[in-house]
Amino acid sequence: MTDSRAGDLFQPGDLVNNTYRIEAILGRGGTSDVYRARSEISGRLAALKVLKAEFSSNDDYLVLLTREEEIRDIRHDAVVRYSENNRTADGHVYLVMDYVDGPGLDQKLKAGPMSASDVLTVCKRVCEGLEAAHARNIVHRDLSPDNIILRDGDPAQAVIIDFGIAKDTNPGAETIVGGEFAGKYAYAAPEQLSGKTDQRTDIYSLGALLLANFRGQKADAGRNLLEVVENKKEPLNTQDVPEPLKSILDKMTAPNPDDRYQSAGDVLRALAAARNGSAAPQDDLDDATVIAPRAAPTAAPSVAPVTQPDPKPKATPAKAEPAKSSRGGVVAAVGALAVVGIGAGGYFAGLFDSFLAPQYPTVSPYTLVADKRPGQAPRAVGFVPSETVRDAMTGEITSEGGDVDLTLASGDISDTWGTAVTGVIDAAMDLDEWRFVVEGNEARLTGQTTDQALHAELEQLYSAGLPAGLQGTADIELESLFLSADEVRPILSGLADCGALKLIDAPSTGYGPETPIKVGGTLASRDSLVGLDTALTALAGSRPIDLEQVTLLNPTLCLIENFLPSAPTSDISIAFFNGEQGNAPNPTGDFIVGQNPVIDVDLPDDVQDGYLSVSVLDVSGNVFHLLPNVTRQDNDIASLRDGESGPISVRVAYSIDESQDNGGIAFQVDDTALGKSKVIVLHTDNQLFSTIRPTAESAAGYAEALREQDRNVETQILSLDSRILTTLEQ
Repeated sequence: MTDSRAGDLFQPGDLVNNTYRIEAILGRGGTSDVYRARSEISGRLAALKVLKAEFSSNDDYLVLLTREEEIRDIRHDAVVRYSENNRTADGHVYLVMDYVDGPGLDQKLKAGPMSASDVLTVCKRVCEGLEAAHARNIVHRDLSPDNIILRDGDPAQAVIIDFGIAKDTNPGAETIVGGEFAGKYAYAAPEQLSGKTDQRTDIYSLGALLLANFRGQKADAGRNLLEVVENKKEPLNTQDVPEPLKSILDKMTAPNPDDRYQSAGDVLRALAAARNGSAAPQDDLDDATVIAPRAAPTAAPSVAPVTQPDPKPKATPAKAEPAKSSRGGVVAAVGALAVVGIGAGGYFAGLFDSFLAPQYPTVSPYTLVADKRPGQAPRAVGFVPSETVRDAMTGEITSEGGDVDLTLASGDISDTWGTAVTGVIDAAMDLDEWRFVVEGNEARLTGQTTDQALHAELEQLYSAGLPAGLQGTADIELESLFLSADEVRPILSGLADCGALKLIDAPSTGYGPETPIKVGGTLASRDSLVGLDTALTALAGSRPIDLEQVTLLNPTLCLIENFLPSAPTSDISIAFFNGEQGNAPNPTGDFIVGQNPVIDVDLPDDVQDGYLSVSVLDVSGNVFHLLPNVTRQDNDIASLRDGESGPISVRVAYSIDESQDNGGIAFQVDDTALGKSKVIVLHTDNQLFSTIRPTAESAAGYAEALREQDRNVETQILSLDSRILTTLEQ
């Protein structure tokens, strides 16, 4: 655990997006910090990876974090579970993942050497997780001791974390941040230095970090980049490692990727063979490489090596030949020259381009995902078959300010795949939002628009399916120009943290493009208000948001708010006066330090019987019972009226002078507790509580009493009315 600092983005106790309560900071990196948090909704512990403020608007890091979220599709105990990407109201981007309790291998490394048996156990467990990731074309690219945690300290419960994002860019932190490489020098595979990654890269990194943990000593990659490049050409030193760990690590960390195990499954089979006491399986397994979308590998065509001619050839004596000549030989030679001539001419004329075109690595499945989400620029990630397709797609996406992550690769796709895919993306760009998913020749386009003409055009265009070369459908929804109130209410219920939020004057036909969305109710803090505004804006688009009738309370008031009984309001009202000014009316309800608030409850003429309960929920976290209390127990409305039949005012908080005369409760504002308090008036047919409450008690005690009262079927709450009293500095 790491100690909190004043400069940390979140502090213990902070509530993130009204859901996650921060408990501690787990670690800091160059681009992000990780916090332990608990869901206020489910109580589940989670780890929040939060991008530092300076990177929250950097598209490169946002893409990396988005790619890391995509690991959530993997379901394996050895891979950390991700749930969502989100952004706070003030723009901080965070990723939610499972909290794994236990030491990282970096902590074990500092503690000293691990036993060979523990290292082999970790190797098996991590390879099982890598096999699940690689099966989905996901390569970690940054395996190092700090990216593997031993749940409960058990090597058999190792968990891989931090897929796909460089954590530390500070000088000396030995992290490379580049287009294709996000790994530490000491554990990086040699090919990563030139920007090439595939599943064999992860195998090398795992072997290197396991060797370091076996020795209890961090690997030494070199003092500078030149030394690193040279050192990576040599095998790692495993002389002191016992068998079978030595042989397995040697093959995992071979400098040439072709000499390594070709998959995590191969490593698992070697481990199984070692456990059974048999020889490791031979390299007769399928060695197909899974290429991840971030990789940009290049592979030369399979041709014989060409020997460069000596620039200064030495003369060699001609071998003696028979004096006779051969016409056939001359013809053959001329024919050969003619073929060479035609070949050269064809080469320069471009006749053989289709035969000499670059051969890219074959991948399966052949996937591409492009989309445009609400309020965001478009993006495209995946494989394309040629530079022409890549450049066309890149131009289309980037012209709208979007991002591309495209890898040249071969696959089992139709000849018209590129034209069909770029055509669909071009047509989709005018939609308000869309998503295009392609796997091989199977594809699906989904999207929505409010433009009726555009919707009709695309419906007609794709009425018979997607273009030739793709098999699939287009599902384009026509969104109404009107936003219904039922679409807005789930946001209000989901973000309400201090009683119910409600729509004010919601139009029955829905909100038009210029119709304001008005909301009333109470919230616990300004952060809650900003979060509500952000969520409504994302849904409403250009429609104005009016939150003027949302009142900000405080945690104490909101605690009680959640326990208050459900009851209608009435014509009972609450009036404020300034006691130090001879009970002059105070219509605002604002009182400054030194003033003496006086409170009246005004009963209309139709409230003739029942009982009145009046309390003040103070900003300091206390509840003051004004009526009834131990010094004023009679709260029978008939008694309070004392024979008066019309509207009357019942004073429940007095001026200081009146209090000295009649012993009633009086207040004077001081500077120890400033903010909002709430006066609550409950009208019931019987006594609210079975016993008289103390004059003052904690908010939690009053909440518990309200909870018990809710079970009292003998008392009916006829109405609940309230008003805010605000105390301010001079």
